[in-house]
Amino acid sequence: MDARPKMIYLPDTMANWPWPRTINPHFEDVKAEVDASIRGFKALSPESRAAFSKCDPARLMALANPNAPREHLRISCDLINAFLFLDEYTDTENGVVTKEIVDIVIDALHNPHKIRPEGECILGEILRQFWVRVIQSASLSSQRHFLETFTASLHGFVAEALDREQGHRRSIDDYMKLRRYTVCLKPCLFIYEMGMDLPDEVFHHPVIMDLAECITDLVLIDNDMISYNKEQAAGNEDHNMISIIMLEVGLDISGAMAWAAHYHAEVQKRFIDGLTKVPSWGPSVDILVKEYLDGIAMWPRANHSWSYEIHRYFATSGPKIQQTRIVPLLPRPDREAV
Repeated sequence: MDARPKMIYLPDTMANWPWPRTINPHFEDVKAEVDASIRGFKALSPESRAAFSKCDPARLMALANPNAPREHLRISCDLINAFLFLDEYTDTENGVVTKEIVDIVIDALHNPHKIRPEGECILGEILRQFWVRVIQSASLSSQRHFLETFTASLHGFVAEALDREQGHRRSIDDYMKLRRYTVCLKPCLFIYEMGMDLPDEVFHHPVIMDLAECITDLVLIDNDMISYNKEQAAGNEDHNMISIIMLEVGLDISGAMAWAAHYHAEVQKRFIDGLTKVPSWGPSVDILVKEYLDGIAMWPRANHSWSYEIHRYFATSGPKIQQTRIVPLLPRPDREAV
């Protein structure tokens, strides 16, 4: 008999976030274009395509980049699709195979004009075409920063595969260190600097890096809270903050959700306070820094809104659950059959 609660309460973590929901006016047009390009690659099985359509990744990027020019929005959609493909292709693989896929992707990014070998994993060609598009319009500084953060995320995929292969369960702190890479948020932030020359000294300044980490943490905490129900029902909750909190702190689902929500509130405060500590690099650079920070601040709201608007986590009940905050706990057939 399953003694777990029948309902989960999802705390409203974004009730006080100052940045409101808004969406890019090019959303529908770019979505149709990107969906057509995905079909052209034939990279997904019919089952995976059905799951992919429930994600509506173009909506996420349109919410996260409401002011982006059309071409930058298209590039952001190609990027999020690439991450979803990477997740699809590596999700059940061991460390060796995942490392082989990652090496292919890194080679494609560094050699965008090189024809990919016949029979190679399709991700090489997908990322090659993505990077060819990027280098036509992105500033050189944004390209450098993207390659740095994207490569770090790719290595996170390998570390996660090794954890899965070895049955390794991380502590909360160690999990957060890895999840900051596997959530793949920092590479997506380069969209905000594509049209500007953000100096390396700004990008790597401790205050700016901490603000980017805050945004990353807000997104991953919300993602893990919202996706927990779906993941536990499939038996895939090991790489999820809620199950790790339950195990390490000794809390039930409700307690773990409250713990995560409190952590989320602390990170929000750290971000807001951090904005007051941003140094000045002179008027011309300060304008760029403000634009960049205003951009990345859209991500937590975008991710939160998107999670309830799509069908991936709550089927058609997202808007209702967003209001009531109550989610029916999905059964785990393997345990309930005992």
